Amino acid sequence: MKENAVITIISITIIVLNMMMIIVLDIKNAIMMATMAEVTTVTMAEIMVATMAEVTAATMAEVTAATMAEVTAVTMAEVTVVVKDVAAVGAGCFNLINN
Repeated sequence: MKENAVITIISITIIVLNMMMIIVLDIKNAIMMATMAEVTTVTMAEIMVATMAEVTAATMAEVTAATMAEVTAVTMAEVTVVVKDVAAVGAGCFNLINN
């Protein structure tokens, strides 16, 4: 009779310990999932900020370069036209004076 009681107590103890182990593992998994979710969120946020900063910087550099090239081209074209006009006027004045 005592042996049956001891075996029953040991069996119940093993069952309780197994259940506690399952609960501990579940808690550990929940903590790990929460931690991974938080780490992933923070990492993705940092990557997005860095990527957006890089894309913005590259885009601004390209826009600035393109704008400067366009402004330079238009300005040079206008200066060329003005210089040609001045040269034509000067040549016309030279012809008038020499004739």
